[in-house]
Amino acid sequence: MFASSGGAVTGIVVGIIVVVLVVLVLSRSVRLVQQGFVGVVKRLGQFNSIRNPGVTFLVPFVDTIVRVDMREEPRLGDLQAVITKDNVSVLVNATIFSQVVDVRLALYEISEYHVAVDQLARTALRAVFGGMTLDEALSERQRINAELQAHMASATEKWGVRLNRIEIVDIVPPQNIVDAMALQKEADQQKRAAILQSEGQQQAAINTAQGQKQANVLRAEGEKQSVILAAEGEKQSVVLRAEGNKEAEVRLGEGHAGAIAAVYAAIHQGNPTPELLAVLQLDGLRSIATSENSKLVVPVETAGLLGAAQALRSVLGAVPEAGASGASGNGTAPPAGGPPAG
Repeated sequence: MFASSGGAVTGIVVGIIVVVLVVLVLSRSVRLVQQGFVGVVKRLGQFNSIRNPGVTFLVPFVDTIVRVDMREEPRLGDLQAVITKDNVSVLVNATIFSQVVDVRLALYEISEYHVAVDQLARTALRAVFGGMTLDEALSERQRINAELQAHMASATEKWGVRLNRIEIVDIVPPQNIVDAMALQKEADQQKRAAILQSEGQQQAAINTAQGQKQANVLRAEGEKQSVILAAEGEKQSVVLRAEGNKEAEVRLGEGHAGAIAAVYAAIHQGNPTPELLAVLQLDGLRSIATSENSKLVVPVETAGLLGAAQALRSVLGAVPEAGASGASGNGTAPPAGGPPAG
């Protein structure tokens, strides 16, 4: 009875051991690789193969597997002091975005590629900032990122690690530099404000001058047009006045001609004697002499006038003689049709 019970216990123990061995073998031979990772299989310490994500089988107690993250991995560096080209000490940190592209190189070309990338980034920061002034470092972050990536890319390629990009996070200058930069910025803003104000005043003066110029031009054009219109009006007035004078002269000439013709006709009809013509000539000369003109016009035919005056004198001398003879003869008066006494 004791022998049978002892055999049963032994069988149970053996079964348990077998189950444990099976579980251990299965755990050693079956592995699960997650998405985004790859498995590197080493057989007896040597590189054997690379397994993709999913279930993979290994040789128990012979193969081992190492999982490597193939995703892009950001690594934020610590603040470190660097010295710029103009001897200013600043604190800088950067974020490095790296990715394993060759698993075998990443595992066997360098012991810890994470540490290597971090240390390489520190030395690259010192080298890049040492060739730039503080103003350049503060204003040209894209240039810093590009130079850092170019400085580190050649070294990380042989490790099977690719640097996708590097971003500068903080650049912290000393407090006295910050205060000086604030004063400089304030002075620059005041300068720009003064320049903008002066430019505004200059533009206002230019606009005012241009407005006055245009006003003067318009005023001059208006005056010119007014003068032109006045001259044209005066011209029209002179033309109309001249036409009126001409028409009046024509009508007056026609009137004078008619009067002269009437007088001439009346004289011819009256059959004037030379003595009457002489009296008319003397009367005309008297009218000319008593006019308001400052010049005295003497007819050219002065001899004719003198002859007329002499004839008139002889006529006037004969009239008294005729009267006397009549009075002494028959006492009759002279005939009514005789010449006037002048």
